[in-house]
Amino acid sequence: MRYITVTNLSYQYDAEPVLENINYYLDSGEFVTLTGENGAAKSTLIKATLGILKPKVGSVVFSKKNKDGKKLRLAYLPQQIASFNAGFPSTVYEFVKSGRYPRNGWFRRLTEHDEEHIKASLESVGMWENRHKPIGSLSGGQKQRVVIARMFASDPDIFILDEPTTGMDSGTTQTFYELMHHNAHKHGKSVLMITHDPEEVKNYADRNIHLVRNQELPWRCFNVHEKDGKAEKHVG
Repeated sequence: MRYITVTNLSYQYDAEPVLENINYYLDSGEFVTLTGENGAAKSTLIKATLGILKPKVGSVVFSKKNKDGKKLRLAYLPQQIASFNAGFPSTVYEFVKSGRYPRNGWFRRLTEHDEEHIKASLESVGMWENRHKPIGSLSGGQKQRVVIARMFASDPDIFILDEPTTGMDSGTTQTFYELMHHNAHKHGKSVLMITHDPEEVKNYADRNIHLVRNQELPWRCFNVHEKDGKAEKHVG
């Protein structure tokens, strides 16, 4: 099922073109990577897709419903979000638990199923044993894993992730890719992930969108190309 359709999207900072004539889509049940050289406006494309930035021209259409006919839910993980200081007033468990409330309403009591989902989310990133620790006491990589666990706890239909494995060790990174692949293929989730290292995720991703510079336009203008097939890296 088609969840996102982006058509002829262009964006510029002031008078400087950044993205030009972008077309891409995202379906349920697929794990898609977004790559490009440094400065290729990958994060800008994500923000323009989400409406955080307003495109100059073009359209972005989100499905109203998920594959089960329910309201479509989306989770966005920006770059370097895990910057809690030592005084952050929450334990790991409390923070991840907060990811369940928007599903049921802020004033509804969490069910046993919710609690099980919170535990599974923490276990999936190897942080269950740290559930009672203050978030501010964790390492950068551990904080990143807790933020990801909260995202899992919210159980979205679409995961949009901007270099989520920053600060993770190689073992945790591979486990994360396996989880994303599992969520897409077994649960019909849709995953769009910016990565700076497409080689390490090539065995898990279904498709790659690669931002490239159009040499006939100013140097910060990029066009998107995509190619179906397992872990395609570079197009055009």
